[in-house]
Amino acid sequence: MKHAIYQMDIIPGDPESNRRRIKEWLKKQVKEDKPDMIVLPEMWTTSYTLDQLDQIADLNGEPTRGFLKELAKTYHVHIIGGSFANKVDGAIYNTALVVNNEGEEVYAYDKIHLVPMLNEPAYLTGGKEQARVFEIDGIKMGLFICYDLRFPEIARELALAGAEVIYIVAEWPSARKDHWKALQLARAIENQCYVISSNRVGAYDGVEFCGTSLVVDPWGTIVKEGSEKQEETLVETITTSNVARIRKDVPVFTTRVPEMYRGWK
Repeated sequence: MKHAIYQMDIIPGDPESNRRRIKEWLKKQVKEDKPDMIVLPEMWTTSYTLDQLDQIADLNGEPTRGFLKELAKTYHVHIIGGSFANKVDGAIYNTALVVNNEGEEVYAYDKIHLVPMLNEPAYLTGGKEQARVFEIDGIKMGLFICYDLRFPEIARELALAGAEVIYIVAEWPSARKDHWKALQLARAIENQCYVISSNRVGAYDGVEFCGTSLVVDPWGTIVKEGSEKQEETLVETITTSNVARIRKDVPVFTTRVPEMYRGWK
């Protein structure tokens, strides 16, 4: 499966302009590289303009949901649609969408863990449903958002449910850039699956973001890495047959002793 990962800068507080940029980028990318899967970063419609979200967030997923569905159908690509601010019943969620190449919504996920360092809990509501596995082209996949990466339980539950690829969409800051890379390697190694991330570049409100979008294979080898500061597209083809081989060679999942782990808080 050929991926095109958009490590983009984001225009703060301007969803219409950001949608226009995504549309122009995707049209060009499909022509040049013919990807099967597109991956976008976290909060790509607005950036972290938290104090503006009440006015500019999507309402019940629109217009972003319809926008992504139309792009996927028009260009016949699957889309890991990053995430966007989404107002539902008065609460604002950080919502990620996955759409297949027929324009059908496959999965939606609301970010569970909100970032105290960026004051997210003052503006956003945490997701109420556990992350789960979805399937595209016969490949089992999982997805979570940025700060969720710090909680290994999410990735392990996805791997136990059969995930061969885990996507991470993010606006991860440069102040913690070493953690960003190390945690992705750890999640790939401990769960023996691909980890594919899209992180933004640029800065907003005094916070600089570290890019370094990655494709990490199930052995923990970085096969593609974005720069720290440049807007760019990472193109990489993955083959998930090596997931089963590595899980057989180093049988972590068959040698687990889960009854010895329960009760840890």
